[in-house]
Amino acid sequence: MHNNDPRTLIRISRETGAEETGEPLDLGRHVRELRKARDWTLEQAAKKAGLARSTLSKIENGQMSPTYDALKKLATGLGIPVPQLFTPPERQQVTGRMAITPDGGGTGHATATYEHELLAETLTRKQMLPYRARIRARSMEEFDGWVRHDGEEFLYVLTGIVRLYTEFYEPVEMRRGDSAYYDATMGHNVISVSPEDATILWVTSLA
Repeated sequence: MHNNDPRTLIRISRETGAEETGEPLDLGRHVRELRKARDWTLEQAAKKAGLARSTLSKIENGQMSPTYDALKKLATGLGIPVPQLFTPPERQQVTGRMAITPDGGGTGHATATYEHELLAETLTRKQMLPYRARIRARSMEEFDGWVRHDGEEFLYVLTGIVRLYTEFYEPVEMRRGDSAYYDATMGHNVISVSPEDATILWVTSLA
């Protein structure tokens, strides 16, 4: 059985040059800091998040472990993505990090259906995993079922014509310049419908 699952690339990205994360994040304190940075009172923040003031107070004081639904509401109210709730403040400061990958300079990982080229490998603790892929597959029968993994994914067609299959939507034919953004936990596969192998840029969230 061939491994076409991007989780392999995600694991490689996380294991390559991994850094120590240091002390565990105090979620309640971090939420309080985010609220105060916006100069909001408890009442204002709770209203924006659609939570009771008492609930937000307990979260900030470490008296309650918020549910995922509460975390989503908090993030929406603060105007940030959920993963940023767990990002230490020092990592939110400008660091000037940058990585340049020359054309063809990424590390390749070939499978029966895709040929992946990992990009920006020198950056550790990335929030996104960018990679270029050559689409070898020509039919859904070439896959061992749906590909699915955590996070969200962005797809941009570089060359050729592809057909994007997803678990809950009708197949979509996409050409150079077309793009798609989708929930990666939803089953998805991509095939090339042009005579040559199509190439696409994939960016997968690592949250």
